[in-house]
Amino acid sequence: MQAVIAKNERITARISEEVKQLLAQAAELSGATLNQFLVQAALEKAQRMIEQENIIRLSRRNTEWFFNLLENPPKPNAKLLQAVAAHKQGLR
Repeated sequence: MQAVIAKNERITARISEEVKQLLAQAAELSGATLNQFLVQAALEKAQRMIEQENIIRLSRRNTEWFFNLLENPPKPNAKLLQAVAAHKQGLR
């Protein structure tokens, strides 16, 4: 069973008649009302944009470098060893 969510927010936009007719035609083809179509289309676009922002893109060279470091990490340097010791001391 789906949860009932209150719909109390409104978004308005001024568009030309041609744009409205095109959107209405697309909504009709999808079997949705114009409002349903607009909200769904905007939601899908927003989700794609947010997902794209959360993806890290690396060149092939940088990808290989990254995975090589994961598989073959360098030995800890003095500062890292000091930080680990300080952290362990703080836990006591």
